[in-house]
Amino acid sequence: MPPSPRRWAILAVGVLAQTGACAFVYGVPFLVPTLRDSLGLSLATAGTYVAAPTAGLLLTLILWGAAADRFGERRVMGSGLALAAVVAGVLAAADPAGHGVVLGLLALGGACAASVFAANGRMIMGWFPRNERGLAMGIRQTAQPLGVAVAGLVLPGLAQRIGPFSALVVPAGLCLLSAVLVAVVVRDPARPPKGAAERAGAPYRTPLLWRVHAASALLVVPQFAFSAFGTEYLVRRQGWGVAVAGAFVAVVQIAGAVSRIGSGVWSDRVGSRLRPMRLLAVGAAAVLLLFALGDALAPWLAVAMLAAGGIVTVADNGLAFTAVAEIAGSAWSGRALGVQNTGQNVLASLTPVALGGLVGVTGYAVGFAVAALTPLLAVGITPVRDEPNPSW
Repeated sequence: MPPSPRRWAILAVGVLAQTGACAFVYGVPFLVPTLRDSLGLSLATAGTYVAAPTAGLLLTLILWGAAADRFGERRVMGSGLALAAVVAGVLAAADPAGHGVVLGLLALGGACAASVFAANGRMIMGWFPRNERGLAMGIRQTAQPLGVAVAGLVLPGLAQRIGPFSALVVPAGLCLLSAVLVAVVVRDPARPPKGAAERAGAPYRTPLLWRVHAASALLVVPQFAFSAFGTEYLVRRQGWGVAVAGAFVAVVQIAGAVSRIGSGVWSDRVGSRLRPMRLLAVGAAAVLLLFALGDALAPWLAVAMLAAGGIVTVADNGLAFTAVAEIAGSAWSGRALGVQNTGQNVLASLTPVALGGLVGVTGYAVGFAVAALTPLLAVGITPVRDEPNPSW
């Protein structure tokens, strides 16, 4: 049976839903300047606000994935988005003053938004045939930079005009719109018969999936090394203006989003997710080492590697998600993608802190050279020879 044209509409809704969820979870940093000015917060207190949505996300990803496996993607995404819209709306309308109340609501909103992270990939995998999944998941993975871009473009100015919490009406609206579209457009993909799913067994009985999880988590380190410190490096070390450095990083982010689509098409054509992923890990190690060399000896090379790194280090993201879902199979993919998201978000949270401390003591050249060890480890861990043919 030929694939349904409906899959493209479902993919579009999935990208919008992920964009809205990311605008909330990753949008709070753009409110920090206004929060500090209006509420007199210390940087440490403002940092807890930034961390709260991610904490809620991490605590619930696997639970949402299990719910998607049991109840279907449409119910999970629709209910989670609606709840996220309500929580963000309460923050925007009530403008809460108590620190504990704010933290609780931000964490609850992140927990609700996690439904999209866990179920969206599973839904897209079910609607697309194997020879299009790399492309589809690559498109889906552009939602994170799109969500951050929406938040960066809209929230700072809006926060100055109407207040920092009131500005969250934008992600609230995006989540509500997405919930409605999920209810109207999305249908759960076909599932194998219950007996077949039970016979498939748990995919974690072998180390294969754990190796993919570990390799893709390690590859988060170079990605966040460049994204977390790129602007700061250009301003402090290269003497660029803040606006010019920000524009440079924004252009690189857009190019990085396109690279996710390109790597997905590449994987479709070669019939493998893990071979391109391992080659991109080699590329990530190379750009980190060349950046370190440039910082020590040739500033132009460091700038060039910032651009290359912002593209190469994000291109593998969709490949890992596609591989995890295909290896886990239809009956387990929701939980497996929850584990995948959890591991990546843990490393994403730790990298700026750990690498920032290392760079502060040793400098950029040594810090980024040490960071290159993580993609080199990923090269060895990625189980290319054991990659199976997917069962769905």
